[in-house]
Amino acid sequence: MSTASEGTAPASIDVPRAVRWIVARLEEEGYETWAVGGAVRDALRGRPSQDWDLATRAPPEEVRRIFPRTVPVGVEHGTVGVLTREGALYEVTTFRRDVETFGRHAVVAFAETLEEDLQRRDFTINALAWHPLREELRDPHGGARDLQVRVLRTVGDPADRFAEDYLRVLRALRFAGRFGLEITGETWRALRDAASQLGILSPERIREELWKVLSGDPTPGRTLELYRRSGALAVSYPELARVAGAGAEGAPEWTHTLSVVGEILPHRTSLRVAVLLGDLGTPAPTEEDPPLPRSHGPARDVNRLRAMVRAAALLMRLRHSNLQVETISGLVGAGPELPSEEGHPAEVRRWLSRVGRERVPDLVRWAAAEARMERGKGGEARRSDVVASWHRIRAAARSGHPLTVGDLAVNGRDLIRLGLRPGPQFGDILEVLLERVLHEPGKNRPEVLEEWALELASKMEGK
Repeated sequence: MSTASEGTAPASIDVPRAVRWIVARLEEEGYETWAVGGAVRDALRGRPSQDWDLATRAPPEEVRRIFPRTVPVGVEHGTVGVLTREGALYEVTTFRRDVETFGRHAVVAFAETLEEDLQRRDFTINALAWHPLREELRDPHGGARDLQVRVLRTVGDPADRFAEDYLRVLRALRFAGRFGLEITGETWRALRDAASQLGILSPERIREELWKVLSGDPTPGRTLELYRRSGALAVSYPELARVAGAGAEGAPEWTHTLSVVGEILPHRTSLRVAVLLGDLGTPAPTEEDPPLPRSHGPARDVNRLRAMVRAAALLMRLRHSNLQVETISGLVGAGPELPSEEGHPAEVRRWLSRVGRERVPDLVRWAAAEARMERGKGGEARRSDVVASWHRIRAAARSGHPLTVGDLAVNGRDLIRLGLRPGPQFGDILEVLLERVLHEPGKNRPEVLEEWALELASKMEGK
């Protein structure tokens, strides 16, 4: 029997009662069953986990027979979801072994032993199994020891492991960064060679890995820097690679951006993505750039506008939802520059009108994160400025003053009633009216706006 290396086996691992119940039921029926994977790894690191997976010798049809409530999560791959009385779902997968592997499409067959199942895992730290009833750790590849000495290496030959599934390149970078592991020399060399093949992965896979990095790691900068150093960034995110720079250290702007990303809480993942993409406007325009729109939207200058457009293109390439594209690119276009504390109140209103009320909380968080990166008296002053700006912005947002065309006391129907002919000029007229009202909110009255509208229409006809 293969067990953990001497000195690395834990006295016990705290396993949920439901997991023990599932293991007990399967073993009562004569089917060996173990807790495997990430939950065991995290338990050895002293971190609790709610995501427990089980591996068993029982075929899927037997799992479905034994348990009254199951979900066919991936029966064709041997995975059945078992529902507990409390409604929790645990995935139970039949032992598997690789028959043929190529890129992202492995051909697998059911296996008879746990050792065969662990042999097909990617890294030693994931090739761990814990028996909740016997309190036994099965660790044939020394993963517990690797966790203890903080190294990451593959199960078996690194080149073979990455060639079997190139997503393992990104998983390796995420595990190394999040858990503070050093990738062994042989594994690192094979990883860098395999990074050139990341282009064969689907955009969804690339996107999911980045979101796992940004949503699950309090300090994702180390992982993202490993993306750059390994060549994964250049293949998966060439737009970012132009910002990050080459060489041993990378560009100062890249280092600063990674620090700011780490200042944003992980559950603000969309904001973290926006901060990461915030410098996309700095590199010079290229022939591949999408055309800049006529309307600047939330962008305050050409660089911000270019960053917004490039960010939207990147997000669409990786098949984010329309809502994600709009939310994140809008934040990129607005940026962390808040209205000046000394400026006229109209400046705050114009800023609110441009960026939109819904973006304000995240933009203030971004500005505060930037301010926290500054040390000394200069940083203290900037942090005070952010707080003061936030108070002014909040007051302006709550004032009830018009901030959008929809807030004006007149609309297109009113312009028609005045005898104006509908057309594209209506939008121009309303935008000018909004600009005037942002400066003088008290002028947002129908009689005033109608008079201005007639004057504007007359000037437009005279041109």
